[in-house]
Amino acid sequence: MSRIGKKPVEIPSGVEVAVDANNVVTVKGPRGTLSQTIHTNITVTVEDGAVKVARPDDEGFNRGLHGLSRSLIANMIDGVTKGFEKRLQIIGVAWLGDR
Repeated sequence: MSRIGKKPVEIPSGVEVAVDANNVVTVKGPRGTLSQTIHTNITVTVEDGAVKVARPDDEGFNRGLHGLSRSLIANMIDGVTKGFEKRLQIIGVAWLGDR
């Protein structure tokens, strides 16, 4: 199994995760709502306060989708809880002098 795909994604308090019949995962949290359509080969279940992602076989295409799907869901959960943050770090000053 995929190292990333086999780890369940914990759902923090205040976040709701729903999966509909068309494999659309919807995540609602304090900072908004996000939704993502997951490929039909991947099975997404919500149980015991965690999201679990499974694949049908070890075919290369499905192995790639497995980790990707889990990462997308984890990023959606982070997005509705923490939000987006971009930090700029400036180190040093470039001065080229007279050219």
